[in-house]
Amino acid sequence: MAEATDQVTVGSPHDPLPEALGLARAAAEAGLGLKLLGGLGVRVLCPDFPPRLRRDQDIDFACLSKERKKVADWLAKNGCEPDRRFNNLNGDRQMYFTAPSGRPVDVMVDRLTMCHTLDFRPSFGRLPYTVDAVDLLLSKLQIVELNEKDARDIVHLLSALPLGTGEADPPVIDTVRFGQVLGADWGWWRTVTGNLTKLPAVIEANPGLVPSAPRHDPLAQARLLLDVANSAPKSVKWKLRSNVGDRVRWYELPEEVAH
Repeated sequence: MAEATDQVTVGSPHDPLPEALGLARAAAEAGLGLKLLGGLGVRVLCPDFPPRLRRDQDIDFACLSKERKKVADWLAKNGCEPDRRFNNLNGDRQMYFTAPSGRPVDVMVDRLTMCHTLDFRPSFGRLPYTVDAVDLLLSKLQIVELNEKDARDIVHLLSALPLGTGEADPPVIDTVRFGQVLGADWGWWRTVTGNLTKLPAVIEANPGLVPSAPRHDPLAQARLLLDVANSAPKSVKWKLRSNVGDRVRWYELPEEVAH
């Protein structure tokens, strides 16, 4: 049996959030944009909900290409050891470091490329320590084969944050940007609407995904987002690709890049 000191609990030495958020805050104080992605970003925006904790969890950040070299230098000066070979080969799109704790640190540059490509630049500066809430949500909804942790993150975001527009006080799930991303690309629309449609069955099979005191009804919010997706203006590219439909694969199969 593991020793008590080896258990992953909120705020324990094995919880990655304090270190990750400390780096994001210190970078912001230094005038640099280093924004949390993934499950740690969800935790920052949903602090009242029970987090999913994994001892081996990476720290995922995003930055902009115009600050890439400054961010890399700043991380190195703050105790993060760069993988120089990887960064020299891939630094225009992704950088890799090892944090002072030994945790892996991935920094995505401008975009997250998985099943689809999500460009962070249009709303990158909206929140201080994470990418915009709608981008966090889209980064989860773009996964074609959702696992439990990603479904949990989606439900938590829909339970914690209101829908709104870019003019609303953050954090909100920006329905204008949501509609723009889905209206520009049929593949994006197909994957995201498919996941939103499946959400009631996912929650029925695992009701524990919904936090005990949600501020918003996640299923009602999912239905509203489906309406946004379907009513958003569609590009010519979207309409042409919709004629092909499911006969051709509309998503990529992401591969892990070796560090």
